[in-house]
Amino acid sequence: MRRTDQTVSDARLASGTGRSAEQWFALLDGAGARERSHAQIARLLVDEFEVAAWWAQSITVRYEQARGMRLPGQQPDGTFEVSVSRSLRGEPLELLELGVVRFAAYAGGPPESTSRSAAHPTARWTLEHGDSLQLRVSPGGGGKCAVSLTHGRLRLPERVEPVRERLTAAFGVMTDRQN
Repeated sequence: MRRTDQTVSDARLASGTGRSAEQWFALLDGAGARERSHAQIARLLVDEFEVAAWWAQSITVRYEQARGMRLPGQQPDGTFEVSVSRSLRGEPLELLELGVVRFAAYAGGPPESTSRSAAHPTARWTLEHGDSLQLRVSPGGGGKCAVSLTHGRLRLPERVEPVRERLTAAFGVMTDRQN
């Protein structure tokens, strides 16, 4: 499973926040963050250290992973989430409709809900065992969009990598839209 430090490099973190991960960890340790919830740690970073919300979330997850408070991919409720995305050619609503049809086999049928009017059109399914699947289209430039599939509510960490492999394979139905 990927750790947050694999998605946000030390150099990027320091450049974006003015402090290295180790400096943030020392500040958080000094503030008693090990005894706080995820939301409380993020709020501390925003309120006390004036960190932008996006960076506060990234620092918090990285801190929790480094201190053994959270496994990679683990959500605050203890479940796990896996997301795979691709840059695809097309307009947002066109890609949503195409994705709903083409990912139906992976999801086991049509979505329970879709949102076509959102800034990021989405479709949502409930899968076996109470798992969830979300298709999200984020408009980009140059006639492309970021299309992501997020499989959530996984209860066991050992399901994460097999699900990641299945999501990656699921994007095979969209090869005609990839560059």
